[in-house]
Amino acid sequence: MIITIPWLKKHLNTKAKESEIIDQLTNIGLEVEGIKENSGEMSFFKIAKILKAEKHPFVTIDTEFLRERTYYSKLCLLQLAVPGGGPDDAILVDTLSPAMGLDPLYRLFRNTSVVKVFHAARQDLEIFWHDAKTLPTPLFDTQVAAMVCGFGEQAGYETLVRKILKEEVDKSSRFTDWSRRPLTEAQKNYAISDVTHLRGVYLFLKAELERRDRVPWVIEETLMLSNPVIYDVMPFEAWKRIKTRTNSNKFLAFIRELAAFRETYAQSKNIPRNRVMKDDALLELASSKPSSIDDLSKSRLILREARKGEIAVGILAAIKTVAAMEPKDFPKSPKINDKLQVNPALADLLRVLLKAKSEQSDVAQKMIANVAELDALAAGERDLPSLKGWRLEVFGAEALRLCNGEVGLAVKGNRVKLFEL
Repeated sequence: MIITIPWLKKHLNTKAKESEIIDQLTNIGLEVEGIKENSGEMSFFKIAKILKAEKHPFVTIDTEFLRERTYYSKLCLLQLAVPGGGPDDAILVDTLSPAMGLDPLYRLFRNTSVVKVFHAARQDLEIFWHDAKTLPTPLFDTQVAAMVCGFGEQAGYETLVRKILKEEVDKSSRFTDWSRRPLTEAQKNYAISDVTHLRGVYLFLKAELERRDRVPWVIEETLMLSNPVIYDVMPFEAWKRIKTRTNSNKFLAFIRELAAFRETYAQSKNIPRNRVMKDDALLELASSKPSSIDDLSKSRLILREARKGEIAVGILAAIKTVAAMEPKDFPKSPKINDKLQVNPALADLLRVLLKAKSEQSDVAQKMIANVAELDALAAGERDLPSLKGWRLEVFGAEALRLCNGEVGLAVKGNRVKLFEL
């Protein structure tokens, strides 16, 4: 166990020297290996201050992590800030320190009286979910809020700070190695500014949402972010992310089995999936269907490590599984347009309507509906997100009337208007 000297002195209520404290601990039967000087690299970190966030109505949170060489993100730094402008109102937490545990943070996450504020929270939440199966409640994502408050499709953090707070964010340290210690002053300043500016952005957007009566919209979206299902990658669903030109069910079965093996292996070894095999190599294997190590050695795209050992065995097992599979067990293509008869003219009109409604409501288009949804709507599908909740009010209701031939579109000046038919 590693214990800081200041904490120990406070706990023992003593001002004795370190050597005297060690003697006292030894006398009562506690073995002390020694004292390690960490003041240089730890001076900016205040571990116990996490608990202070529970006294405030909200806390802004950000993380710095690395993922280039691992499957799961490696959390390197945690930043938190509470209302106020004092030096103790924003902190950095060294999550790589052996003495650091995140239990106080997760207790904060479960404290429903404190709003946890993030910007573009999904990657941060994925880290916390995989670390402790815990997600913050209640959650507020400033990127989501900005997209329903007129800040456009790309509501980046720097953009919001510039437009709302009239300040600039120095992003020069964004791509530095956050796992190296000690951190530079530039890294510390960059990291702490990510949560100090976020306080002002949050307060502005919260007031704007209340003024526009759109708080329920953001709650609806953040509930989706709080669903653990989106952070757990299921190996047998991984094949759906791979782009292929063929819809042959048997070919898709090879892709599914190979992708499932790749995902399972990458997760178990905590390495990027591309270190097992890249998508183009996976597609080549699904086409060539190797049946032996010798066949694998002839592949142009397979990495050297994948031609032998565990990876090679896994590849051949996946191929063998499909060879013994009944056709009824083959997967079907997930591409929605393969089974829908899309009316292209209607789809184009829906795109025009979406753009018009986006401008009128001051909500980013991609928050309302995507291209695939518009095509599905034009093909007669009705179980779609754009026809539910606040999206129905903003776009869906009029989109259905357009699909049913009840209204048409007209241009008047620079505006698109609907007229009754």
